[in-house]
Amino acid sequence: MPETIGFIGLGIMGQPMAHNLRKAGFPLIVHNRHPEVTEQFIAAGAQAAKSAREIAAASDIVITMLPDTAVVEQVLSGPDGVIEGAHDGLIVIDMSTISPVATRALAALLAQHNVSMLDAPVSGGDKGAIDGTLSIMVGGQKETFTRCLPVFQAMGTTIVHVGDHGAGQTVKACNQIVVALIFEAISEALVLGSKAGVDPARIIQVLGGGLAASRILELRGATMVAHNFAPGGRIRFHHKDLGIVLETARTYGVSLPVTALVDQMFASLELRGRGDLDHSALLTYLEDLSSHRIGSG
Repeated sequence: MPETIGFIGLGIMGQPMAHNLRKAGFPLIVHNRHPEVTEQFIAAGAQAAKSAREIAAASDIVITMLPDTAVVEQVLSGPDGVIEGAHDGLIVIDMSTISPVATRALAALLAQHNVSMLDAPVSGGDKGAIDGTLSIMVGGQKETFTRCLPVFQAMGTTIVHVGDHGAGQTVKACNQIVVALIFEAISEALVLGSKAGVDPARIIQVLGGGLAASRILELRGATMVAHNFAPGGRIRFHHKDLGIVLETARTYGVSLPVTALVDQMFASLELRGRGDLDHSALLTYLEDLSSHRIGSG
């Protein structure tokens, strides 16, 4: 009998992830602040709960996919939260991107209530969530990871146990450094090439066939050229993630000078009202600096 999954947080990423769990045959209970989304899941055969406490009481595994550390803490340990509905043997899998330090504290708190926790943030964007091809980096006890492996396999294809509690979030921080800096590099290249008179679509074509090729270029190159910034990963969330990165770097005495610079670029874009655009809209920051929109001649 498949484990009953309680899923909290049905946003851009959470919604397709939960659908893939349902398609894989897991009994699903959902909780979300937008009733129209919940109704879609009910129509597809899932159950709904009115609170995180209610979900925890009825589930074998609770998955959270939430915006930030504060919201995860509230859902897990706040009033009417998961802990209030916890039972022996319950597993919490937090697939949000939050602080590694907070993750370790939450894991210790949940353990006091005989609840195991895995931190399992993801990479792959909305397309990976829809296709079930996410990369999932998992921190926590190995035996808990092994029990939950079929759950992860319903949502992703690269699933790696990277260490103890907080290790998943640490690896996600590393991932967000690379993604942010690649977006910035692609943006510089497009603005330079376009202002010098080269068709940006041709630039993407050439970069994608050489050493500069990347998954980000493959997935977002054409949409950047088209100025299609419908969000797969929002600027404001990536800015939040880089805050976690820099906080972690300070904790361990690591210098991340270029990451700090891109963090400020995201901050500037948020101040300009672009926080809900896709993080590839970092391109617009570079366009503003050079007073040039790519492809405009």
